[in-house]
Amino acid sequence: MELKKNCKYSLLVPTSMGLRICPDNGQPVWSSNIFRMQATSAETNVASISSLLGLNVKVLTTFVKGSPMAAFIKSDLRGRGMDVEGPEVPQGGPWGYRHQINIADCGSGVRGPRVWNDRAGEVGRTLDVKDFDLDRIFGVEGVQMVHLSGLIAALSPETGRFCLEIARAAKASGSLISFDINYRASFWEGRETELRAIFSEICSVADVLIGNEEDFQLSLGIEGPEAGGSDVAAKINGFKEMIYRVKAVYPNAQVFATTLRQVNNTNSHNWGAILLEGDQWHVAEPREITVLDRIGGGDAFVGGLLYGILRGWEPEKWLQFGWATGALATTYLTDYAQVEDEDQVWAAWKGNARVKR
Repeated sequence: MELKKNCKYSLLVPTSMGLRICPDNGQPVWSSNIFRMQATSAETNVASISSLLGLNVKVLTTFVKGSPMAAFIKSDLRGRGMDVEGPEVPQGGPWGYRHQINIADCGSGVRGPRVWNDRAGEVGRTLDVKDFDLDRIFGVEGVQMVHLSGLIAALSPETGRFCLEIARAAKASGSLISFDINYRASFWEGRETELRAIFSEICSVADVLIGNEEDFQLSLGIEGPEAGGSDVAAKINGFKEMIYRVKAVYPNAQVFATTLRQVNNTNSHNWGAILLEGDQWHVAEPREITVLDRIGGGDAFVGGLLYGILRGWEPEKWLQFGWATGALATTYLTDYAQVEDEDQVWAAWKGNARVKR
């Protein structure tokens, strides 16, 4: 894949920032009275891999003016090494705008995690292309790759149009486009025709498409794999079968990927991934990993994959690095992997957890 040269930013992500509050020690929400708070979004979870490993990342978002929560989020993103740009929207009183809240526990053993999303009044729903100078961002500063997510594209009619304009500007400027389809039924209810058109246009210009069978079927209307067994080989073959149909509809895409996950219990998963680059398949067969908090593992896989592309590595390494960053994310209580350096990631891929002195 050819990367644009002389760009200020390696990666750009549009997003709606929110807060996650989570009980300590894997306890459930309903029985807890002490919570940790962190800044979060799927798109910045992805981008954190690149920013923490030294690449320049830009975040396009929007904030509640004067909000201490907005200040907390800005500080957190700066701490991850990201440049942030976006308008400040007046709160409009106690019943006005705010940053969304994701209330989640980690689960433990036989008790799975539970998540409750509270997105009423979410300020990120107001994202509008008029608030950003795309000529400056893409034409003067320069961006090698844009990463879009179906979560932000489907959040509101405004964010859908925003993502379309970002994709169009990126395509016109020669930036690569990554799209994680991320279908969510609650976002799509009553908006199927509108969102199918938006998602189809983004997919038509995307260079990298990420998603599982359900994402491609429900978002794009692609015929799914034939019924088969539940074993890993059957799942891999089913995904391959479907992706060939996706390629026929969206020939611009050069890379397709998804993760493979089997939950043994909350703290033990079999974790794998599969990637198609051109006509070459690469597979990371699932192997057991120990999980502290599963949230963000899929985002970190995407982040590691995109980092490999941005570094100009061979495709096999994209998959391996993504597998490892995804696995590492599950060892943190943050929704993103706080990777220290590439050596740490490659050690995880090799299964080397020995102490480093």
